[in-house]
Amino acid sequence: MKTNHIYIILILLVIFNSSCKENETGYTRDNTNSIEQNVSDLLSKMTLEEKIGQMNQYNGFWDVTGPTPSSGDAAKKYEHLKKGYVGSMLNVRGVEEVKAVQKIAVEETRLGIPLIIGFDVIHGYETLSPIPLAEAASWDLEAIKKSAEVAAKEAAAAGINWTFAPMVDISRDARWGRVMEGAGEDPFLGSKIAVARVEGFQGEDLSSPETIAACAKHWAGYGFAESGRDYNTVDVGTSTLNNSIFPPFKAAADAGVKTFMNSFNELNGIPATGNTFLQRDILKGQWNYEGFVVSDWGSINEMMAHGFAEDKKAAAKLAVTAGSDMDMESYAYVDELANLVREGHVDEALIDDAVKRILRVKFELGLFEDPFKYCDSETEKKVIGSKEINDAVLDVAKKSIVLLKNENQLLPLKKSGQNIALIGALAADKTSPLGSWRIAAKDSTAVSVLEGMQQYSENRLTYAKGADLTYGETTFAKELDINISDKSEFSEAVSIAKNADVVVMVLGEHGFQSGEARSRVNLDLPGVQQELLEAVFAVNQNIVLVLNNGRPLTITWADEHIPAIVEAWQLGTQSGHAIAQVLYGDYNPSGKLPMTFPRSVGQVPIYYNYKNTGRPVIPAPNEVFWSHYTDESNKPLYPFGHGLSYTSFEYSNLQISKLNNDEVKVKVDVKNIGDVQGKEVVQLYVRDLVGSITRPVKELKGFELIALNPDEKKKVSFVLTKNELGFFNNSGVFVFESGDFKVFVGGSSETVLEQNVKL
Repeated sequence: MKTNHIYIILILLVIFNSSCKENETGYTRDNTNSIEQNVSDLLSKMTLEEKIGQMNQYNGFWDVTGPTPSSGDAAKKYEHLKKGYVGSMLNVRGVEEVKAVQKIAVEETRLGIPLIIGFDVIHGYETLSPIPLAEAASWDLEAIKKSAEVAAKEAAAAGINWTFAPMVDISRDARWGRVMEGAGEDPFLGSKIAVARVEGFQGEDLSSPETIAACAKHWAGYGFAESGRDYNTVDVGTSTLNNSIFPPFKAAADAGVKTFMNSFNELNGIPATGNTFLQRDILKGQWNYEGFVVSDWGSINEMMAHGFAEDKKAAAKLAVTAGSDMDMESYAYVDELANLVREGHVDEALIDDAVKRILRVKFELGLFEDPFKYCDSETEKKVIGSKEINDAVLDVAKKSIVLLKNENQLLPLKKSGQNIALIGALAADKTSPLGSWRIAAKDSTAVSVLEGMQQYSENRLTYAKGADLTYGETTFAKELDINISDKSEFSEAVSIAKNADVVVMVLGEHGFQSGEARSRVNLDLPGVQQELLEAVFAVNQNIVLVLNNGRPLTITWADEHIPAIVEAWQLGTQSGHAIAQVLYGDYNPSGKLPMTFPRSVGQVPIYYNYKNTGRPVIPAPNEVFWSHYTDESNKPLYPFGHGLSYTSFEYSNLQISKLNNDEVKVKVDVKNIGDVQGKEVVQLYVRDLVGSITRPVKELKGFELIALNPDEKKKVSFVLTKNELGFFNNSGVFVFESGDFKVFVGGSSETVLEQNVKL
């Protein structure tokens, strides 16, 4: 009997150990409980300081494999890490580094709560996809989702489990450098892309070691910074807030994005980090959002510079009260919150709410089951830079290229028998194409345009730089030194252009001329590039202009003179191969612009879905009393949704039928009338002709990417419901108002077919 008792005890111990995990420091997690039960159980065991520690995020502060910090700020952070006063770290990357800091958090703190490791995986980790604005130009949601998926897989292999992406800010101002990081000017397209990127990063199972938590940023209004100057004031009306700014965030929240990041700007005179309306009323209130909100870098302390908080203690109180759950590098929470609670200035229930949200995401990531699940060195070696990932980024790079102009079918280039001159510093650059957000990527790892074109060896290809674009070191955190005077190498470029059959000029912005803190007053070709373009044009007008840039540019002269223009953005690691395959016709370009290109910077902000105003048209010849410029057209250089192909598409037979009182079906025939197979983004726009709030002249409400062989015709159908036909009123309530609508269909926002419908 005694043996049986021992046997039963052993069985019970095995069962108990299989359902519970106990680390060396004393926290016991019950696998039979739900995540919510485990979160509450763990919270009940935490001291106030340990709770606040979960709300504290530190930047990587020492070489983990080197000596332990013994003095200064790094030593303080290290002690906090060992005490459990750090909930997250950012910019710690690589399996070895991540495993080392995670080991401290799990094995040396009292409760052993794992860290969530954040990183700016904006358009890839080490192997880079196109910048997000370029990806948006593909209008290919599956390709965008795949891009985020492989970025997550590579980042996860390096120990990362949280990305500060996607940026879903809508922006109409190309002067703002961070347009490169978003999806452009339209809330409908932006919402679709937000969902695709969230789903790509997070996958179907967040606990998979190949997925990472996503972060919708910046909440909210950051893309409407006055004068396009980064970090500047935002002042928008309620209608713009509800109908243009909020929708992509709501789409991301509905798609299950695990975190939000608040923004640097103020809204209605209140910095977003301390804005209760944004974080408590809308996000956590009306939308019932269950994830957590992280501040942007140092933004809690920045409320002092705003003139909203008198000191760090006040800033901490304002931020936590407003709903900011995690403090990124302000030290405000870890230094001030405990005293604020003990003094009765902050309710501990606010702390508990924030910590629950943070712990919930850690449980969902599976970090409590295996804190080192992202720390396998063999996986790191196998995945990073793999063929699978390079193939995926090449695919989306080709799809992101937009053919802006192609007179006389100069493109595609012939694959043999041509003498081609390739000109421009960017043509041979292997770093600039990586773009702005490339923290983990190594310099000189992009395929250059020169290298890509050299693969087509049956042509004679001659290269000349023409002029430097930048001098000296180019880095993320420092201003660039742009060449504005040295034209000494023009002569070589002009010389090779004289005898060329075709000249390919690669001009535009350096990768670090767009992105955070990279606002520009001028949107023309930087430095001496415009002069170089004109000098070459003087000897050979047969020019293909390939643009590398992170924002819309003002290229009016080029549009008037250059026969072929290709918008190739900053396309990432496989940039040169993608561009060459498009130039030579191995890939037929299908991209469409996600932002309007202005004729002049004086038109900015310029966007397709503007309001009609009370004086939209000329009242009589030569009269001035209408909404216009006296020295420039109101029209853009290239409209939203514009993009050509090596074939042509014909739209016909637009049919609209009512399904019921608030739904209509729209059908249109699209035919490939050219000689080669091609893809077209069929775009559907709507105008509500009379509303209780004035509505834009056009709003994108549907699109479909189709492929057609020569002479093939396809009927494309859309259904418009009250979700597409309604809008938010100034009380933030979504309404549908019956009445007269106009429906437009075509290949850009300057559509070819339209029809009225009454609902």
